[in-house]
Amino acid sequence: MDQLLTPEPLSTVALVFNLLLGLLLSAGVAWYYARFGEALSNRVKFARLLPILSLITILVISVVKASLALSLGLVGALSIVRFRTAIKDPEELIYLFLAIAIGLGLGADQRVPTVIAVLVITALLVAIRLLAPRAGRKNLYLNIQTPEGEDKGNTLATVNEILARNVRLVDMRRLDRHDRTLQLTYFLDCKDQNTLQRL
Repeated sequence: MDQLLTPEPLSTVALVFNLLLGLLLSAGVAWYYARFGEALSNRVKFARLLPILSLITILVISVVKASLALSLGLVGALSIVRFRTAIKDPEELIYLFLAIAIGLGLGADQRVPTVIAVLVITALLVAIRLLAPRAGRKNLYLNIQTPEGEDKGNTLATVNEILARNVRLVDMRRLDRHDRTLQLTYFLDCKDQNTLQRL
């Protein structure tokens, strides 16, 4: 019973080494995302948070793995917390999970598998980016901010109708509401400059 309640000592040297290695790996992932990511949100701002997320995860896992009581307390604490921020872009989710995975792996002292996995995943991301068809890069994103009227559906329908009349392809990527303002983000396939001027 004493073994369950008495935590094992946490090696400070191992923790510091894991934190430094985690900082190095997650900073590399963050740089790649900020430089080559295709998400619509502010990539640089999001990328700055990835190393911090990895370091916090390393610390939590390092402390929790030493004590059953702490791990049960963590499960209870996480069941109470409600996360309200929605991750709307799948690419953001990929990098978020990669940062957490770095923290989990290093927090559990699995250094070699973690480094190998991060290198393989990063190589896969590079390969996907290089092999992706480049024709889509001629297209553009259109971001529209408009005051939200009484009938949100009518505003949305009007914008969609105008875009459908003037461009070959209309793909709504994001819809946000904030302080009585609608923010619409579209992916458009435009033929020429005149199409943009008509919009």
